[in-house]
Amino acid sequence: MEILRKLSAGIARIEVLIGAALGAVTTALILLNVVTRSFAKALFWVDEAAITSMVWMTFLGASAAIHHRQSVAVTFVPDMLRGPVARALLIATDLAVLVFFCVLFALAWNWFDPITLARHGFDTGAFSGATFNFIYSEVSTTLGVPKFWLWLIVPIFAVGAFVHALNNLAQTAFGGPETDPLGSDREVA
Repeated sequence: MEILRKLSAGIARIEVLIGAALGAVTTALILLNVVTRSFAKALFWVDEAAITSMVWMTFLGASAAIHHRQSVAVTFVPDMLRGPVARALLIATDLAVLVFFCVLFALAWNWFDPITLARHGFDTGAFSGATFNFIYSEVSTTLGVPKFWLWLIVPIFAVGAFVHALNNLAQTAFGGPETDPLGSDREVA
């Protein structure tokens, strides 16, 4: 369990660092856009780059928030519960979050379909023709890069959030430094 906790913490640190860097990139791109537009010399690709940077930052931040148990939550019912019932609800909640990220990863795996892509020798045209999945053929409007590079955040998010959710479930079910995600003044066990 300690290895899982350290893995989750390490992933969260990386997510926060990259997310912070992407926040700075997003800000710089928006400022660049403001300046270039004020001189009537707008750079057409800046909007798409800023949006992509912000989307990646948001996904990484959301994953890190799961590690820190800082995701938005409605705690009206859990706040009223105590003892084994509260603990059972926390375990059920952590399990539901874990299942969600398993499903998200499975959907992303099916979407990217790396096995079939490899079977077609990484020929994106043959892959698209055989599967009618054009994920590797679509190109972004202004950046001109294949969109799958931009969408790669979905499986990255799913894997990171899965590790965090598994760690949270282990901590809630078996005890540890993060047993009570709703506050230290509650009695959960």
